[in-house]
Amino acid sequence: MRPYLATLPAVAALFLALSALPTTALAVLKPGDTAPDFTTQASMGGQVTSFSLDATLKKGPVVLYFFPAAFTSGCTIEAHLFADAIDRYKELGATVIGVSNDDIDTLNRFSLSECRSKFAVAADTDKKIIKAYDAAMLLMPSHASRVSYVITPDHKVIYEYSSLNPDQHVANTMKALEQWKAKTR
Repeated sequence: MRPYLATLPAVAALFLALSALPTTALAVLKPGDTAPDFTTQASMGGQVTSFSLDATLKKGPVVLYFFPAAFTSGCTIEAHLFADAIDRYKELGATVIGVSNDDIDTLNRFSLSECRSKFAVAADTDKKIIKAYDAAMLLMPSHASRVSYVITPDHKVIYEYSSLNPDQHVANTMKALEQWKAKTR
C-alpha cells in the first residue's frame, strides 16, 4: 500500500468533521459592547446612498443584520421577512440596515426586488464592517454569517442573534426592541 493512501481515511474523517461544524460567525459582539461606527454605500429602492451608523443612531435604534449573499434562498427569505415587518420597526423608532460583501450594483437589484424598497442594504466589499462586528462566517470568512444586532442610540449592542436559519431574526430583534422600548419609557 502506498503511504499516502493510508492517510486518506484520516483526511476524509477530518473533512467530514470540519464540514459538520456550524458555519456561523467565529465570534460576535455581545450585549453591552460598543457598536463600531461605520459609513458605507447602501442601496434603498435601487438608489445608492451613503449610510452612517452614527447619523442613523441619532434618530433612534438600529437593527443591523449581516447576510451571506444577495439572491440566495436564505437571504431572500430574510429580506422578505424584514420588509414585511418594516412598519412595526418604524413604530418602534428603529431603522433596519442589511450588510453583505456584495457589490453595490447587486445590492441595487436586491433592494428593489427582495427588500421591496423598504429598507437599505449596504455594501461591505472590503469586509471592514464584517470584521469590526465579528460577523465573518467560520468556514467561509470571505462572507458574512447571518447575524443580527440591535443597537441603541448610545451605540450599545443590546441584542445579538446568530443563526444561518433566517426564520427568527425578525421576531427576535423585534422582541429585543420592544423590551428596550418598554424600559426606556
